[in-house]
Amino acid sequence: MDTQLGPAPQRVAVDAGQVRELVAGQFPQWADLPVRPVANGGWDNRTFHLGDEMTARLPSAAEYALAVEKEHRWLPALAPRLPLPIPVPLAKGEPAAGYPFPWSVYRWLDGETATIDRIADPVRFALDLAEFLAALQGVDPTGGPGPGTHNWWRGGALRTFDGLAQRALTTLDGHIDTGPAREIWRHALDARWDGAVRWFHGDVARGNLLLDGGHLAAVIDFGTCGVGDPACDLAVAWTLLTADGRRAFRERLSVDDATWARGRGWALWKTLVTLAGDEPADSARILGEILACGVLPNRPGC
Repeated sequence: MDTQLGPAPQRVAVDAGQVRELVAGQFPQWADLPVRPVANGGWDNRTFHLGDEMTARLPSAAEYALAVEKEHRWLPALAPRLPLPIPVPLAKGEPAAGYPFPWSVYRWLDGETATIDRIADPVRFALDLAEFLAALQGVDPTGGPGPGTHNWWRGGALRTFDGLAQRALTTLDGHIDTGPAREIWRHALDARWDGAVRWFHGDVARGNLLLDGGHLAAVIDFGTCGVGDPACDLAVAWTLLTADGRRAFRERLSVDDATWARGRGWALWKTLVTLAGDEPADSARILGEILACGVLPNRPGC
């Protein structure tokens, strides 16, 4: 079923000069503001500082551009209902100057990217993140965007990613002990969703969580948000949280066993694909966190 995901996106390049031309042509009130790339400005979108208080965010491929209209429709509605700042679009740009997609101007949200070594209190961080997700899940999902190409099927059936997971496991045979990983994956696929549709972020990861003084200060990049099964937002429990934080996170969200298993499945397939690719980064540590709890993660901290 992973064929739903389609071929790899065909990304386009965009530079600061092009952004200046786009801004000057469509938002002349900001034409004199300096434009410079944001450090680690993203993969799905190319992000540029626009002056000191705004950013221009330009999708890097047609698939990512599908999220622009969604963000302009829904982020202003979600923001007042959430306990932490999120990006709210200030203006919507149109294709021009050789750039083929709609794009957005946002208010800049300051903060450091959340990494394990920067988090001041792992349990407090986990609880603050759980509070945010609880509030998000509590927003009325009526009319919200369901799983689809716009968010790479976040909120949909975990089985959509079975092909990707199986190919990664085949690649990793002989390099890691794939037996336990296969069992955990099968268990995740068998864990049934109750069908209760809720809002989810879709990419709760360190690059989208901002810290101020070591504490969670903002949540950014809602390009994969939507309504459906919120288990995808639980992957962070194994990718960024400590064992104590994971336990507090699960308790605050009152996550049942089946949803927790699906959440671990989301963390597992992403980690396997990254580990099998060219940029394994922190994947070995994350895989260790996932496998340490066994097939049934029913021990404290699992």
